[in-house]
Amino acid sequence: MPKPFPKEFRDDVVRVAQNRDPDVSLAQIAKDFGVHVGTLDKWMRQARIEAGEQPGETKQDSAELRELRKRNRLLEQEVEVLRRATAYLSQAHLPGK
Repeated sequence: MPKPFPKEFRDDVVRVAQNRDPDVSLAQIAKDFGVHVGTLDKWMRQARIEAGEQPGETKQDSAELRELRKRNRLLEQEVEVLRRATAYLSQAHLPGK
């Protein structure tokens, strides 16, 4: 997988694309900066989401969701350990053991 572009570079390219003249296409800007036009389109879409101009998941929401999923997996593992420990300890108190 190629190395991601620095955030400052992405922000600069998006700013240039947003403030372009009407006769300049996104494809031309992408070519001038050496990025794929689809990549530039994705960056611009994310910038509109972050600005609240378009519905979607912001980077902050995405990071928070990722962190919550990670914490949820950890808690599920802890519950499983406690469930197994409970089962083991309850068997120790059965008659005939």
